Amino acid sequence: MFSCWVWILILLCRSSIADENSTRDADIFPSSPEIERGSTLKRFCILGKHYTPHRNASHIIWKLNRELIAQENYNIVNETVSSVTIYNFTHSKARVKCFIKYLGKEQLLVQTEVKSGFPPDKPRNISCIYDVDIKLTCNWTSGRETNLATTYTLYRKIMSVPGPVMQEPKISICRSKTESCSFHYPNIPFGDNLCFQVKAENVLGEASSDCVPIRMEEIEKFQPPEIVSLKKNAGIKQLLTVTWKIPEKSTRLLDVKCQIRYRNLYSNSSEIDTVMVASGEEVSTHNLTGLWDSTEYLVAIRCISVESKLWSEWCREETASTEEKAPSEKVDLWRVIESSHTAGNRSVYLMWKLLSNFPPHGRILGYKIQYFPENNTALQTTNFTSDKKFTLLLNEEAYIVSVTAYNSAGNSPAAILRIPSTDEKSSQIIEAVRTFTTEEEMILEWTVSEPGVTEYVVEWYEEMETDPFSRSWQYISNSTKWKPNKKNFKSFVCYNISVYPVYGNKVTAPYSIQTYVQEKEPSEGPVADTGFPGKNEVTIKWKEISKDKRNGFINNYTIFYKPEGGKELNETVNSDVLQYTLKSLQANTQYTVYIMASNRAGGTSGEPKTFKTLKFNKEDIVFIAIPVGLSMLFLLGLWITCILKKHLFKKVCWPDIPNPAESVAVQWPLDASVGVACEDKTRGLENISVLEDCFPEEEHERSLLMNCEKCVSGSTEVNTNEAQNISEYRISLLNGDKKLPNNEEQEVAKHLSPSMPYIITDQDFRSQIHSALIPAKKIQSIEMLEDDLCDSQQAPIKNEENDNEEVLSTEEDFSEKTLFNPYLRNSVKTREFLVSENLPEHSKNEPKSQAAVLPGLQQNVVGQTYITLDMVGLATAH
Repeated sequence: MFSCWVWILILLCRSSIADENSTRDADIFPSSPEIERGSTLKRFCILGKHYTPHRNASHIIWKLNRELIAQENYNIVNETVSSVTIYNFTHSKARVKCFIKYLGKEQLLVQTEVKSGFPPDKPRNISCIYDVDIKLTCNWTSGRETNLATTYTLYRKIMSVPGPVMQEPKISICRSKTESCSFHYPNIPFGDNLCFQVKAENVLGEASSDCVPIRMEEIEKFQPPEIVSLKKNAGIKQLLTVTWKIPEKSTRLLDVKCQIRYRNLYSNSSEIDTVMVASGEEVSTHNLTGLWDSTEYLVAIRCISVESKLWSEWCREETASTEEKAPSEKVDLWRVIESSHTAGNRSVYLMWKLLSNFPPHGRILGYKIQYFPENNTALQTTNFTSDKKFTLLLNEEAYIVSVTAYNSAGNSPAAILRIPSTDEKSSQIIEAVRTFTTEEEMILEWTVSEPGVTEYVVEWYEEMETDPFSRSWQYISNSTKWKPNKKNFKSFVCYNISVYPVYGNKVTAPYSIQTYVQEKEPSEGPVADTGFPGKNEVTIKWKEISKDKRNGFINNYTIFYKPEGGKELNETVNSDVLQYTLKSLQANTQYTVYIMASNRAGGTSGEPKTFKTLKFNKEDIVFIAIPVGLSMLFLLGLWITCILKKHLFKKVCWPDIPNPAESVAVQWPLDASVGVACEDKTRGLENISVLEDCFPEEEHERSLLMNCEKCVSGSTEVNTNEAQNISEYRISLLNGDKKLPNNEEQEVAKHLSPSMPYIITDQDFRSQIHSALIPAKKIQSIEMLEDDLCDSQQAPIKNEENDNEEVLSTEEDFSEKTLFNPYLRNSVKTREFLVSENLPEHSKNEPKSQAAVLPGLQQNVVGQTYITLDMVGLATAH
């Protein structure tokens, strides 16, 4: 039972494990064929017993690579064999695959690779080279590519000498898979009766060439000769002698022809001399003539047999120089003069180059520099250098400088320049210089004011170059135009170009310009500096772009600015402007600004910056600050005044309300008995008067009395009769009655006495006179009031003689009204006190300081009704 399950598992694994290259009980033939391209391909696929009886040949399908082959190309041979036919097979390589399709699934059974190609063509163009005593190599052309593995066989046949008995040729074979094959030494017979044949063969066929006879002498090739020596002959100009050796293995029976190739280092072309070498000679010599003096030459040699068709390779080149000659041309000399130093000395930079003339000047050993003051040739100084530059330290005088090149044969002519003195000024001969470019050239033209000048020096260097020795120059004769190639200049780089007129050895004032051979937009844009913005304007500043990043001449700057959420605006300024004020901006607004620098090729913008305008500018702040400051100063002054005058303001604005209990103007009775009669009715009343109201019209008097009535009637202890009596008294006053009946006076006095708790003494009255009140307009006497008041007195008035006299003197001068003081609620506007003229003389002569105590009033008793002669300052009539 267990073994059955093992076999079932094995069968399942065999059916599930497979790949494209595996064969599942099937076969295909012929396997891996090679056929001729364009022919018909036919293949058979055979099923094994594993697939029958459920599957048969009708389930087989064919594919070429991944493409399904049409069903009409299938042929069912029997139940297990199926064939396919492919016409005109043109693939160089392809895979033919056999599948079985069952229940909708394709399963690869077997596959094979088919190659197509061509049979070989007949080999042609057989040629051989005999490297003497090394190898014999033959080459041929095979013709069309077969695309199949092809083998070539080279036959070397040694033909027998014609005679009565014919002998079989001796054949040597060399096989190769390429179009070349070699026989190596010593298997190299030498003779005239050799024949070479090539046969090519592959699975589709074979082809052989004809047997081509080749003479060994014609294919003989020597090894390169060896140069033994190459040298110049002392005292002989323009000549070199070369000696060489022929290889020992070369034939000795024939003459040898050799070629000598030589060229100088300044030329790309060569010349060839041919020399015959007799047979048997191993070393040969030859003189090369007509050479340049002091010139280095390269020499090489090759040789060939006189009967051979093949030259040897060139030997290794050797170098030698001809006899030297003194340079015949002066150097091309120029100078750069630095400004004078503080000590009066100056640096002069000399530079020179050799003229590019042929023949060259030979090998230069060095240069001799001589200079001396123009006015003193005895002070000549000489220096030597091997470089092509030299620095002189000269004083302010004019100098003559000469430079000479020398070699072993002598010196060149001297190149001379004059260095002007520091205070020498030369006229400007060149009036204008302009440049323009073409596709290949930069053209420089200038105009002169003196047509006699025939020689000029054009000097140019990069603007950023600071080394004086890096400058270039060129002498121009009989022309005012210079056309150098644009390749001599860098693109996008600014050059300083100067043109110097030359008179012999004297160089005059130059004319200098700047130019670009080619421009492009700047590499970077300016960076805006907004500084401190104002309310409606801002000043934008920027720095120039560095010279190495301009890439051209800056024509202008454009300032772009845009308010937040608004439209972008711009302003354009010239290239020499490095700041600009933007005006008419919106206050308290954020702006974005950037600057674009432009040249002829385009423009480049810098980084954008933001700024915000102010809400107020300086003028606004000043206009606000001045009123505020003045107001603060005013308030400060007012505050200081209030501090200094606080007592005065207190008296005016907040006067003290007198407390009757604390008054010293009267003596309060010890008991509240009423009805105590005064011994003298007129005593003490001489100081009591009623002030007339301060208003000029009678209506104001009525208003005064009405206010008084209101005040009196407000008392809780005044009855209706008392109010009526007061009213009658008031009416009599308004009607001008000076006196009242006796009983009425007493009645009025009786009604007034409860309202008058005290009487102001002369001293207190005088202290009120000096307050800020205007004088009263008129004075009226009220004699009738005095009698009634006297009847109501309960105690004699204390006399203060001195104070009463001052009050009386002041009362006589009152002539104008005083203002009403609204502070005191019970005040009857303003009152005046004056002495009645109708009083008896004895009353006037009594002591005026005596005060009276009104009957019916008690000291320090709360709630009793009284009328005060309020502390109102009275204007004094002085």
